[in-house]
Amino acid sequence: MKTQVEFRSAKFPPYEGEEEEINPGLWGKRLTEYLARKLREQGIETEEMAVEDWGCYLPIKNEGFRLALCCGHQNGEDDQFLVFTDPSTTTIRRWFRTVDTTPQLTRLTSALGRILESDPEITEIVWSEYPGKG
Repeated sequence: MKTQVEFRSAKFPPYEGEEEEINPGLWGKRLTEYLARKLREQGIETEEMAVEDWGCYLPIKNEGFRLALCCGHQNGEDDQFLVFTDPSTTTIRRWFRTVDTTPQLTRLTSALGRILESDPEITEIVWSEYPGKG
């Protein structure tokens, strides 16, 4: 399942000092705030973002397992971004059972696709499977 998307946009520059909070060349707060707002408009509730050393982690309210979007600027040009899901696979192990994540991932990636495709300021959208995952 394609759970990773790369794209280009100039609408998500770093906040002042954000690169020092995350890491030089990496940021994602504006993008994460934008996605949280747009997901809510599509009926998907989020929780408070967490800033990590690679970008921002946006938890999605979900029963049964942790679900989130990982968002950030890519090393390279200032308009290159990456978003991927956590988990990135259609099954996960939870305690002594296998959980099928397909319905939740499909709902989340479909909403994310609609958000990105409907914004004329977001271009070069390329979906892929998360590296090393199925």
